[in-house]
Amino acid sequence: EYLPKMRFCKGVRMAATLMYILQTILYTGVVVYAPALALNQVTGFNLWGSIFATGIVCTFYCTLGGLKAVVWTDAFQMVVMVVGFMTVLVQGTRKTGGIASVWESAKNGNRLDVFDFDPDPLRRHTFWTISIGGTFTWLGIYGVNQSTIQRCISCKTETHARLALYFNLLGLLVILVCAVISGLIMYAFYANCDPWNAQSVTAPDQLMPYFVMEILGEYPGLPGLFVACAFSGTLSTVAASINALATVTYEDFVKQCFTNLSNKASGWISKGLCIVFGIACTTMAVAASYMGGIVQAALSIHGMCGGPMLGLFSLGIIFPWTNSMGAAGGLIAGVALSFWAGVGAFIYPALDINTRPLSLSIEGCIQLNSSDPTTTVPPSYLDPTTLPSRSPLADHWYSMSYLYYSAVGFLATVTAGLLISFITGHTRSQDVKPWLLRPVCNLFCFWSKKYKKMCWCGVNHELKQDMECLDTDTVKDEGPFVKDDISRKGMKRKVQPAKNCYNLQEKAHDNAGFTEDTKPF
Repeated sequence: EYLPKMRFCKGVRMAATLMYILQTILYTGVVVYAPALALNQVTGFNLWGSIFATGIVCTFYCTLGGLKAVVWTDAFQMVVMVVGFMTVLVQGTRKTGGIASVWESAKNGNRLDVFDFDPDPLRRHTFWTISIGGTFTWLGIYGVNQSTIQRCISCKTETHARLALYFNLLGLLVILVCAVISGLIMYAFYANCDPWNAQSVTAPDQLMPYFVMEILGEYPGLPGLFVACAFSGTLSTVAASINALATVTYEDFVKQCFTNLSNKASGWISKGLCIVFGIACTTMAVAASYMGGIVQAALSIHGMCGGPMLGLFSLGIIFPWTNSMGAAGGLIAGVALSFWAGVGAFIYPALDINTRPLSLSIEGCIQLNSSDPTTTVPPSYLDPTTLPSRSPLADHWYSMSYLYYSAVGFLATVTAGLLISFITGHTRSQDVKPWLLRPVCNLFCFWSKKYKKMCWCGVNHELKQDMECLDTDTVKDEGPFVKDDISRKGMKRKVQPAKNCYNLQEKAHDNAGFTEDTKPF
């Protein structure tokens, strides 16, 4: 709603909606594929059968329950995820000889080199790629992603929404710490016999389920708890994504074409859209099996699509000069550049000499076809003469860390958007409503009101405060919306406020696609 009705034009809104739909379907396909691998490894259940079963379950309860069902099931699934992780952590630590042994193995294997300040953008994971690229990636997820924002606006107040985000941060931190510790334990357990290089598993993403079966296989029910843990993350994400897809499609396409729909018809259309997108996301999971590592594929999608979207909203929120042509052109440029890098990396994967992966050992494995166990180290990393002939584009641009896709898309969108805006005739700062902009310069010029005003670039952000607290009392002899203003000298004068006074609460958006819940939350 911010893009067409308040800041830009309807075309920009449609482009942003299509970009979001593409991003969510691609990402959700990866998410559906992830636990199917786990189920296949633990139970031997058919991979494609588990994919379609996951999609059907998510579509079913999202269609019947709406956002409220998504939120409550997410809360329950979070508990299941933590319990599953804790089970693996406790038993894994016991099997590896204690946390001290795990830490020592990780240290010897260079798995604790957190502060790697190598500025090379071709390295996949360094301090700079994670802090810079990760910042832009997560800003796109938490700042302009409908799945996140619709949960925030479903809260009763802005304070509740902020608290929800803080609790989300805490929960995400818990999950991340559990995942990292699980990885260290798994490395210590397989320090001398990596199952992937030993061909005990068919994909790196099956390592964790394989590890669970080795340490928990003898305890009835516990491997199933891990499968439930893996599926909980998928169910929560897929359900929220399907719900968000149905919402934006109804509001941006269906509602624009059919303006007089009844609440009942709107409800049925929204439920139908949930089913359609559930089928689309489940089908996309088939393609996800060819995208490589799940985490890298998921963050690459968020970067390629979320970076340009973050740039688009930043053009509207931060830069008052941006016009509709600049916003549309910037979005196109950002999408083109980020997809060029992402798709190119998929076609021409980066070589080991650029990414420099850590070595994995199979010295302790019992070889089936050979009695001479060796340590697996990528040959191209050790001997540059073995490298295949590739173009400089593939060895540099396509080999860039996937965490930088979001930064590339963001910078391209903002740069191109501002250039096109100034070439085509930028928007005058005085013509932009102050409540549509966020003066980020206030953070850096907090000590001086004078410098803050200089950085406002002609936008009177003080008017925002006046508008929000405007007294609506009227004076009969001067017409409506006129109030008395007492000056410092005690003289009374009449002031006519701006005609475009904006009440955020009155303009709050109602989604007619979902009927109002009259029961207390």
